[in-house]
Amino acid sequence: MGEWLFKEDEYTPKEDKDKFVDKSTFAILKILSNIKKQDYIIKKGQFYSLNPMFKLSFTIAILVFISLSKNSEFIVLSLFSALVYLLFLDKEDVKTIVKLSLILPVFTLVMLIPSIILGNISNSLKIILKVFTSILLINVLSYSAKWSELTKALKVFFVPDIFIFVFDITIRYIYVLGESALEMLYALKLKSIGRNPKKYNSLSGILGNLFLKSKETGEEMYSAMECRGFTGEYSYSSKFRISYKDILYCIYNIALIAAYFII
Repeated sequence: MGEWLFKEDEYTPKEDKDKFVDKSTFAILKILSNIKKQDYIIKKGQFYSLNPMFKLSFTIAILVFISLSKNSEFIVLSLFSALVYLLFLDKEDVKTIVKLSLILPVFTLVMLIPSIILGNISNSLKIILKVFTSILLINVLSYSAKWSELTKALKVFFVPDIFIFVFDITIRYIYVLGESALEMLYALKLKSIGRNPKKYNSLSGILGNLFLKSKETGEEMYSAMECRGFTGEYSYSSKFRISYKDILYCIYNIALIAAYFII
């Protein structure tokens, strides 16, 4: 036997920076956790149990009136309503909603700095307030209603089935393809021993595999839907129940919309 068999292997791989893999993994995990949380976790609370049809319809209506409003008083009143909704949500959801709602207004503020310097302060602040209020209302709707409930609400409003189909399948594909990308990123991290200077080049391979995975999954889904007799029409079997909380919510939002015309 060779003497090299009796020698200890003192190989120590060089340290490598995994910021690319770690950041990508964290971003995908965050997206997947949000989608899975909204679809499978049942949240208890007064605002979560509201009729999704009313939440979707009044949110869209308030957003339209905010975009048309030239009076800052109505915008402030809408912002106050959004902040009231936050009081009925979970603390974790409130933190996430506030963080997400502050990103775009800060970007808008940076873009409007030249306008502010030139003296157009009131209109610039009004635009920033509109953006912040709109994003806040959208996030409140997103975190307080499930995707399936929003799909059902779209069907009630006679939205074309093709739009509902694309919306529903897109959400599901984000979750499925996100899991596949996450598994490939974990494999890349485990197989990268020592310093790998070509780690960024693997991004094209991951995207290519995701494209092939989406194509294969799409063909399988088409065959499965064809076998089950799916004709492209969405139907809902259960009826929406209206409680006293839904009535109070409707009255409050109707009064808010009336305030737009009064102010």
